[in-house]
This record gives sequence, C-alpha cells and structure tokens, in this order.
Amino acid sequence: MAPGHRRTLGARIGAVLGFACGLFGFFAGLTGHVWKFGADGWFLGGGLLTLLAFFALVDGAVAGQKAPEGGATRPS
Repeated sequence: MAPGHRRTLGARIGAVLGFACGLFGFFAGLTGHVWKFGADGWFLGGGLLTLLAFFALVDGAVAGQKAPEGGATRPS
C-alpha cells in the first residue's frame, strides 16, 4: 500500500462515522428524544470526529505527496 493510503482510508471512514453521529444528534435534538449522551453530545462528538478525520486526511495527502514516484528502494 502506498504511503498515506491507510491514513486516507481511515480518515474517510472516520468522516462518515462522524457525519452519522452528527446527524443522530441533529435529529435527536429536532425530535426531542432523550438519549444517553444527549443531542448536544452526539452532535459535538460527531463534529469532533469529523474534524479529526479531516486532519488525518490532510496528513495522508501530504505523506502521499512526499513519497518518491517509483516507491522507496532499499540500499543493498
């Protein structure tokens, strides 16, 4: 796997999960349901997870840009 691809995949999965948590919190707030973490907790937790996923995505992109074109070679 090329450098940065594992971080990019993890960041995309984290962004989807963060977005889903944010939607749960948003809809819980609209409908007035009482959940264990509350609407604010789900919404803010989803926002934090999405923000962390964004930083991981940027980090993976930078790592991919710094990688050599033909792949790393080991000295003999």
